[in-house]
Amino acid sequence: MLDGSEMLKNHLLAALSDEAQQRIFPKLKRVELSLGDVIYESGQTIEYVYFPVDCIISLLYVTLNGSSAEISVVGREGMVGVAVVMGGESTPNRLIVQSHGFAYRMPAKELTSEFNNHSETRVLMLRFTQALITQMSQTAVCNRHHSIDQQLCRWLLLSLDRLECDQVNMTQELIANMLGVRREGVTEAAGKLQKHGVIEYHRGHITVLNRAKLESLSCECYSVVRNETAGLEARKYLS
Repeated sequence: MLDGSEMLKNHLLAALSDEAQQRIFPKLKRVELSLGDVIYESGQTIEYVYFPVDCIISLLYVTLNGSSAEISVVGREGMVGVAVVMGGESTPNRLIVQSHGFAYRMPAKELTSEFNNHSETRVLMLRFTQALITQMSQTAVCNRHHSIDQQLCRWLLLSLDRLECDQVNMTQELIANMLGVRREGVTEAAGKLQKHGVIEYHRGHITVLNRAKLESLSCECYSVVRNETAGLEARKYLS
């Protein structure tokens, strides 16, 4: 067995059998991703897929006038580039690094071959895609029906689930771009959370002081996404 202890921090890679890991791990390359790095632009051909270890990658929908809104986030629970195993060669979304860290990169054609030739990998990727679609659908509902306060709580919780600490490094302007709302709305919502002792905000650093309270202030959208992801992980994606 290859020494892939860090690779196993990614839940998809950890869910693979020893045999599958022996095939896939030699094709992975560790890369460092910085905040704001653009992995893909909308319509760009996907050359590599990424398995995050401790970074977070946001999938954004970008309109013709340049406005954008986040439709999902991916961290150590999954991968970015699922379009290649669904028959596509490009992505309709912009993929941008939301939180600095490391990921493992794999040539897209190698993953496509693995997907086509090994049912274990195919089932794993399809189940993760199911969880990703759930997140996208719930995000659309949340953006349409819930307040900015609730959207911010959901966004913070999804980010925390993919990090190993209680701090999110992100300016209010960038959060507003992610949520597709005005910065003033995020400033007001963050101010309320800070006033109630839920978070502490200082120069782009948000520290969550009371996660239980944050969860109580969030809408049901967070729990729907969390439960879907947790359910798949509990079954190791393959049961």
